[in-house]
Amino acid sequence: MLWTAVLSTCFACAMPASAQQASPAPRNEEFDARQLFATTCGWCHSDGGRAAGKGPQLMNTARDDDYLRDRIRHGKSGAMPAFGETFSDAQIDEIIKYIRQLKPHEG
Repeated sequence: MLWTAVLSTCFACAMPASAQQASPAPRNEEFDARQLFATTCGWCHSDGGRAAGKGPQLMNTARDDDYLRDRIRHGKSGAMPAFGETFSDAQIDEIIKYIRQLKPHEG
C-alpha cells in the first residue's frame, strides 16, 4: 500500500500540472511549511526550493510576495497546479515565509 502511494505521487509529477490533484493540507495550527514544501512542492522545486528542477529555483527569487501568493493560489496553466483551495491564506503566507528564508546548504 505504501508503494502504491509513492508510485502515484511519482506519476503525478510526470502529469501535466492541469491534471495534478493537490492534497489538502491540515487546516490547524500545526502547519509545517518546510515539510509541506518537501512533500508537495519539492517534486518540481528541487532541493527544497534551492535549485531549479521542473520548476524554477525559489531561493533568492526576485519575485515579490504578491506574485508568489498569486502563483501558489492560481497556479500556472500547464506548469503548476493551483493550491488556493488546498491551503488557507495563512498557510500560503507561511510557504512564502519559508521561501524567503531559504539559504544555501552549508558544508
